[in-house]
Amino acid sequence: MSYVIPIWTPPALPVVGASDIFPVRRIFCVGRNYVEHQKEMGASGREQPFFFIKSEHALVPNGGEVHYPAKTSNYHYETELVVAIGKGGRRIPAAKATEYVYGYAVGLDMTRRDLQQVGKDHGRPWDFGKNFDEAAPCSALVPAAKIGHPAKGAIWLQVNGKERQKADLADMIWSVPEQIAYLSDYYTLEAGDVIFAGTPAGVGPVKPGDELHAHIDGVGDLKVKVVPAL
Repeated sequence: MSYVIPIWTPPALPVVGASDIFPVRRIFCVGRNYVEHQKEMGASGREQPFFFIKSEHALVPNGGEVHYPAKTSNYHYETELVVAIGKGGRRIPAAKATEYVYGYAVGLDMTRRDLQQVGKDHGRPWDFGKNFDEAAPCSALVPAAKIGHPAKGAIWLQVNGKERQKADLADMIWSVPEQIAYLSDYYTLEAGDVIFAGTPAGVGPVKPGDELHAHIDGVGDLKVKVVPAL
């Protein structure tokens, strides 16, 4: 049996120190997972976590150039720890969640903020604001076998050399193990799934020509340049 159209290359991320690549199945993103970012988005407290999904085809492995997206005039960065799931499971206890993690990376949850706001204002899904072409730049994965499971350490972003976001992974409201446990109550997590684990305060707009440098201690760096729209 063959396909009636040519099959596409499965989305994947490079792995530091390896020639093999990590196939990506789904991208889950947690919202408002740092206290100060909650405040700047108009919320507060340890709310029940909520998630949205980006297409795996939105990945931009290793960063580089991303095009200013269509139909927006308010295009934002959000720097995040990315968690790659290495084996599947359901109803995973938080105490055992790190056993399911293959590795970690630095990601950017790029957002058409004005279109996201339209969704919020009208009680509609966020898809047009969050899930679009080149909306998920991501660095190479670093295996947990090499670095362990980072629960603290600086996370920051510079735009054109000026600091825009800075926090610590320890500032997360819901830890990575808690996120995995929560998600696995609602989905059967599978090897290849990735989780964007939330962004600190300081999100803001960028324009063509801007250069972004995201960093997480012990995990790595991601550099992106915004280029004009297609």
